[in-house]
Amino acid sequence: MRDLIFAAEATNTTARTLTIVLFLVFVLFTLGITIWASRQTKSAADFYAGGRSFSGFQNGMAIGGDYMSAASFLGIAGIIALSGYDGFLYSIGFLVAWLVALLLVAELLRNSGKYTMADVLAFRMRQKPVRTAAAVSTITVSIFYLLAQMVGAGALVALLLGIRPGTTFLGMDADAAKLLTIVLVGVLMIVYVTIGGMKGTTYVQIVKAFLLMTGAAVMTILVFAYFSFNLSSLLGAAADASGKGDAFLQPGLRYGVESDDALKTLWSKLDLLSLGIALVLGTAGLPHILIRFYTVPTAKAARQSVLWAIGIIGVFYLMTLALGFGAAALVGSEAIIAQDKAGNTAAPQLAQVLGEEYLGGGTGGSVLLAVIAAVAFATILAVVAGLTLASSSSLAHDFYANVIKGGQASERQEVTVARISAFVIGAVSIVLAIFAQSLNVAFLVALAFAVAASGNLPAILYSLFWKRFNTNGAVWAIYGGLITAVGLVFFSPVVSGSATAMFPNADWHFFPLSNPGLVSIPVGFLCGWLGTIISKEPADAGKFAELEVRSITGAGAH
Repeated sequence: MRDLIFAAEATNTTARTLTIVLFLVFVLFTLGITIWASRQTKSAADFYAGGRSFSGFQNGMAIGGDYMSAASFLGIAGIIALSGYDGFLYSIGFLVAWLVALLLVAELLRNSGKYTMADVLAFRMRQKPVRTAAAVSTITVSIFYLLAQMVGAGALVALLLGIRPGTTFLGMDADAAKLLTIVLVGVLMIVYVTIGGMKGTTYVQIVKAFLLMTGAAVMTILVFAYFSFNLSSLLGAAADASGKGDAFLQPGLRYGVESDDALKTLWSKLDLLSLGIALVLGTAGLPHILIRFYTVPTAKAARQSVLWAIGIIGVFYLMTLALGFGAAALVGSEAIIAQDKAGNTAAPQLAQVLGEEYLGGGTGGSVLLAVIAAVAFATILAVVAGLTLASSSSLAHDFYANVIKGGQASERQEVTVARISAFVIGAVSIVLAIFAQSLNVAFLVALAFAVAASGNLPAILYSLFWKRFNTNGAVWAIYGGLITAVGLVFFSPVVSGSATAMFPNADWHFFPLSNPGLVSIPVGFLCGWLGTIISKEPADAGKFAELEVRSITGAGAH
């Protein structure tokens, strides 16, 4: 095993320059796409749904680009490198979630809605309370997800610029460089959304998906070549280098940990169950994924796009196995933790080692590191653009146009408000990300999944499949699941009471689980049922029948 604890020192000026050049090339290229797209964006349908002009394959690539976030590339590789078997559970959960999205919501949502998730929820209910609740939920989930991307960006730039504790670059220490990066990513995402809308964001995501798949494939092939394409050799080397031996390849390092305290063992096993439920159900409630189904012209294209996305995402998550275990074997947990204690830089550090091995010396390592880091930046920028678009669209279309203006806002007013909303959401995300830098990005995204599955999914499923469901039930489901999920996170070890918490020096936690899904998701469904049952408001049977026909056949869909 190579001793890379101080590998950042080997990142020389040439590598820094190359990294910055590659990053600027991608930014300029995607800004060009965005400006071109802005000239094609003439209506609200263009801004929100890209004019519904994308094919199933294009939208599948864009969904893949949206879904394979910093959590997938940086976070999962890091968790696998540090936790072995338990880390790969994230890959499995993220992938299986797509089957739920395909079977339950993809085609039905596309047929029933127009621009946002709330179009479906409000179809047979009173507009104002339901759209307000949906807008609040969309923004909350999006901000949780945005935090993960920005934290990943901050960790990445410190590695790229060779900054570790005690060193500086252009007068900046590691903390200052991370803060500057978070602000830069925030500004860029605002630019993408305000100028390009859905068309620009979609093309950026397609380009990013291609780059990410290519970069991950190259690294996977190089890792397997190093171990003579022998998976057993790779896993054995990873286990040996981890310092944990065979335990590294078995369950129990991170979740389901056995201890002398029976209660601690129980909580650890329940935490694993909570994570699994959140990952599997969360995708079907993610606003930035749901709005992608509105960008295709037909229900058939919606199905095709999800099938393409499953193929692309499935292959990618299989490659995370090689990236994570490859980083464990070739970089080592000590070097990974020395650079970033949450493990978010494991994949770029692996790229540096592989470059040195196959491209020769420190320069070769710096070149491959720069290329993979540029791909990771592309990943982050594309995903934050999609998230910002989802939340700003919901604010403009659901809250401003249909709640404040009562459906009387012009398309031009809607789009203007969406662009202003992007500025506000970007600013809030930048501030919050500064406090979340100690958390693993895959872990942060798992929290976003739990919030989405708790607040959005119950309301969506009840709306599509339960005739008795009414306005009161929808509002209770969204707020009940959302408040429970966010509240439990706030009082969990994620925020206080642990060494890796957002506030490590404070302790107000009483909820023992790191992921709230096990409690908050059932609460969301229960609140939706209870709110419906106790309400005297009659359900509109005619509207439900119309929604049922539209969702199944696509008749009357926009």
